[in-house]
Amino acid sequence: MPEHQHQDPFEDRLAAALRDTGGDFRADGTALAAGGRTRGRRALTRRRAGVLGGVAGIALVGVGGALLLPPDGSSDPERRTVASQATAGASASATPAPPPVSGDALLSSLKELLPEGKFSEEDARGSGEKPGPYAYLVYDDAEGAAAISVGLARVEPGSEQVRQLTECPDETFTPYDECSSTRLPDGSLLKLFQGYEYPDRRVDTKLWSADLVTSKGQHVTVSEWNSPAQKGAPVTREDPPLSTAQLKEVVTADVWRRAVDAIPVEPTPPGSASAPEHAPPGASGKDISQTLVGLLPKNLDVVEQGGQDSGFSYVVVDDGRGGSLVQINVQHGMNDVADQLYRSGETLPDGTRVAVRQGDGDDRVAGVVMWTVDTLRPGEDGFRVVVSAFNNDATHAEPTRDAPAPTIDQLREIALSPEWEKLR
Repeated sequence: MPEHQHQDPFEDRLAAALRDTGGDFRADGTALAAGGRTRGRRALTRRRAGVLGGVAGIALVGVGGALLLPPDGSSDPERRTVASQATAGASASATPAPPPVSGDALLSSLKELLPEGKFSEEDARGSGEKPGPYAYLVYDDAEGAAAISVGLARVEPGSEQVRQLTECPDETFTPYDECSSTRLPDGSLLKLFQGYEYPDRRVDTKLWSADLVTSKGQHVTVSEWNSPAQKGAPVTREDPPLSTAQLKEVVTADVWRRAVDAIPVEPTPPGSASAPEHAPPGASGKDISQTLVGLLPKNLDVVEQGGQDSGFSYVVVDDGRGGSLVQINVQHGMNDVADQLYRSGETLPDGTRVAVRQGDGDDRVAGVVMWTVDTLRPGEDGFRVVVSAFNNDATHAEPTRDAPAPTIDQLREIALSPEWEKLR
């Protein structure tokens, strides 16, 4: 069996992204399952939590574009998942699809678009195959073997998913060398990315990619590595073989758009549609950021800040002894996992539940410390405020200090502040 078939580039991306960008944390399975039920109701991003003090930090997440979980459950723009294939039928029009495109045809098109070289380890799925079409091969231009893949899907035009697919990630959470996002003359959005297979850079495997989303919602992603496999193979060359100009030429080829159009639309059986679940409210990222900065101790200077449109914000602070990442999540609808999150915590007189965790922040970077104060206000809305601080200034970065800049008492004061009630 070819090496890459052990990990399909499009079937296993979500699990890989959760594991790799989250530092491969091991959490309690029961609590994770419960947390997963709630994650489907909210747009969440990059996860940075683990078993700290024996308590799983469920649904504690961060940002950076590295791993987006929109309401449909799809994932990170650098690790396109099969979830994006699943949205294809929902966003397509009722127009009959063109004749199917075979996997062999996709492979042939990919070869025609690449410079002269040798091909091996070929694999593909056609437009009519589940979970979605893609083509994969190992390409060798005599400078070293390199894996190259093309994935195709439909996405909802103008959606949050499109923004995340075509927006450069936050370098605090996803380090990279180069990234650009532009709108082409035909209205398509194009992102060109040069980064790494593992955000923590624990190996030298580079991942370069191009994401194209057309105004019709046709999504084409081309990925290449400087290794003959996405993971688990030695680096064979300094860089992946295709330049950004060549990636652009490949990803914008009309053949891929025609193949996306050929993805069949599965009709919804009569009477099977159900009313969508009522989505809990979401606090705006801007309001979260302003509130967090206003609650920080006066001796901490904010040197960087960012976040997402809703639910999450972060700052990097410095008290003169080194940068410290502080991130906060404001979530609703968390009552159904309260017992898992706060089983070893305390309950305040007003009914607020509190869990405090102190432990390792990243099991792939020695010495990283993570302190968390996790709170759940009483009420049917399941209003949760979680604040975490680290002794480094970016995800996967080396420690900049012995302990996080804010103390546990200061984090507790931030998380329990009545100012958060304004965002309920």
